Amino acid sequence: MSTIDHLTLRRPDDWHLHLRDGDMLRAVLPWTARDFARAIIMPNLVPPVVTGADAEAYRARILAALPEGADFTPLMTLYLTEATEAEDVARAHASGLVTAVKLYPAGATTNSASGVTDFARVQGVLERMAEIGLPLCVHGEVTDPAVDIFDREAVFIDRVLDPLRRRVPGLKVVMEHITTSQGVDYVKAHPEHLGATITTHHLVINRNHILAGGIRPHYYCLPVAKREEHRLALRAAATSGDARFFLGTDSAPHTDPAKLQPCGCAGCFTAPNTLPILAHVFEEEGALGQLEGFASLNGSTFYGLPPNEARITLTRGAPDLPGQIETPDGPVTVFDPGFVPNWHVSARSSC
Repeated sequence: MSTIDHLTLRRPDDWHLHLRDGDMLRAVLPWTARDFARAIIMPNLVPPVVTGADAEAYRARILAALPEGADFTPLMTLYLTEATEAEDVARAHASGLVTAVKLYPAGATTNSASGVTDFARVQGVLERMAEIGLPLCVHGEVTDPAVDIFDREAVFIDRVLDPLRRRVPGLKVVMEHITTSQGVDYVKAHPEHLGATITTHHLVINRNHILAGGIRPHYYCLPVAKREEHRLALRAAATSGDARFFLGTDSAPHTDPAKLQPCGCAGCFTAPNTLPILAHVFEEEGALGQLEGFASLNGSTFYGLPPNEARITLTRGAPDLPGQIETPDGPVTVFDPGFVPNWHVSARSSC
């Protein structure tokens, strides 16, 4: 274990974030804006954020919900459908409004019913994105009911992702929230135009946390946590210093009434305590020196954006954070890592 008591980093970014809308947006956004300078905003609202006009309107709602004085930039994405128009995507990107396009295989996760079933129908959009350098963020799971849920990421790589990248070799692709050693190995084997986000919770939990000794709905997420060998592969990748791996929390708030039911929603709400958990994990791995790269530098490099000049300081000692936050529709439980982190955010500076 390290003997240092303070750690100052460039202010981090979150390269995969769910903010929802309305009352939920207003409740959860301050927790991200407190610690993160920018975030890639997921477009799977109901209805989804499909066009440039949709993204502009959603961005305005996010900015209106920010606490006074908050310094936070939402990086907007478009939800890829089989009706998406390539020129609308190109215009939104050229204007600076849109930073990426999100691919959901239809039915893969929350609010993904409008996703893609026939990849031939989006070929033209993907080719246009490759031309203009606009990244594709991929939810990497097949939805074939014959494929075991714990195998759906590995099968997606073979059936969908690798063929897609061969068809459009110049396309920048982010494999979002990878959960398997196969995902890690695929990124390592393909250095061109490919990166991957890793969540906070997948560094901490494996499938036993969800199922052993009783079902724990607040650990249920999609992609679902896998075996311990896969969690260890993710930890090794995140703490390795390899610039192709970067933080995307996939913080996904649902109220407890939505989580605690016979068909509960998938998602872990990690925005409030991600940085203390990450510092704890990286220290366990003897890699505190790699935390700034993973949380603050690698993602901006992949997206071609400058790193943040502001700084954030973590100090040794347990964080004082709520176990739940309140919303008009009910409480949202904050992800419990199963341990008390050794670090807390003690200072935030603008330069």
